[in-house]
Amino acid sequence: MTSLISLHRSVFSRLERADWLLPTLARLLFAALFLVYFWNSALTKLGDGFLGLFSPSLGAYAQIFPRAMEAAGYDSSQLGLFHWAVVLAGTWAEFLLPALVVLGLLTRLAALGMIGFVLVQTLTDLYGHGVIAEAKSLGAWFDGDPGSLILDQRSLWIFLLLVLVIKGGGALSLDRLLAPQPDADT
Repeated sequence: MTSLISLHRSVFSRLERADWLLPTLARLLFAALFLVYFWNSALTKLGDGFLGLFSPSLGAYAQIFPRAMEAAGYDSSQLGLFHWAVVLAGTWAEFLLPALVVLGLLTRLAALGMIGFVLVQTLTDLYGHGVIAEAKSLGAWFDGDPGSLILDQRSLWIFLLLVLVIKGGGALSLDRLLAPQPDADT
């Protein structure tokens, strides 16, 4: 029994010291699961041509401000500067924040930004798109069904991002590459 405990300690103490492993795996999982998801979503929000970066599509307004667009008869020109700025910022965030997370550049800030983005996305789904009335999609913690789209899945998304907020990008990141190296003489 002592040798089994010793083997256990030996293996898992090495894993505890592998500081690069958890943030690297978190970024890899983020890339595998969410990079294309968020970029595809952002692409639906771009207007036509190069200037589409500054002129969001009608769908962008409908996705982010569904009730306001319905009230405006789906005429985005009826919405104000605030709506345009939020839609534009949200669109750019869907491109930039995931890219920063995957590259490991400004990882902690990008992951924190993504957490904010997911929270706003969730609130928009719940209240703007009326998902709050759909118990199956909303789900509940501790209900024995881990597949709800909102509480269960998005909690895991946020947990993955929290790992990056706490641990940073890890040894295999641009953050580490660009960080000032300690002086060898000191």
